[in-house]
Amino acid sequence: MSVVRLVTTKTNKEARMYKIIGSDGREYGPVAAGQLRQWIAEGRANAQTPTLAPGATEWKPLGALPEIAGNFAPPIPPTIRPPLPGASTAGQMPKTNSFATAGLIFGILSVTCCCGCPFNILGLVFSLIGLSQINRHPELYEGRGVAIAGLILSAASLVLGFGLALLKLALHPENFEWHFKSF
Repeated sequence: MSVVRLVTTKTNKEARMYKIIGSDGREYGPVAAGQLRQWIAEGRANAQTPTLAPGATEWKPLGALPEIAGNFAPPIPPTIRPPLPGASTAGQMPKTNSFATAGLIFGILSVTCCCGCPFNILGLVFSLIGLSQINRHPELYEGRGVAIAGLILSAASLVLGFGLALLKLALHPENFEWHFKSF
């Protein structure tokens, strides 16, 4: 029995023989370009399939071969969702929410100042407003951590203020009675 070898010429592209490495890691071929096109249509080969072209010394992706590249569908562009109504964000980077920043500043003031009462309430209000705006428009605002830090500091100051007032009342009830009698 004799073996017939197919001799390839550079003028007849269909007669060129290719080798590929399948998804199972095994080498397949040599096969003609027509067979490769059939494997692409069947889903057995894709643009990333390693291929050894005739006369080549290194393996390349199947999609990189000009004679085969036209057999692959063009990539689907990513879907871009429209901006939210009323928000023009073209070319804008998200900025830190100013309410969140104000909430952090009031939270720091409420902890460091001895009279935390107006500052801790303002810190709570500004931090909550900042968080709600950040949640509503995440493409416009950042600063969630800043708002949460202001919220925690303001709440801690409020709890500490109530705790100290109760402690003062428990240790010195006569001061409370005196102030109560003056009204």
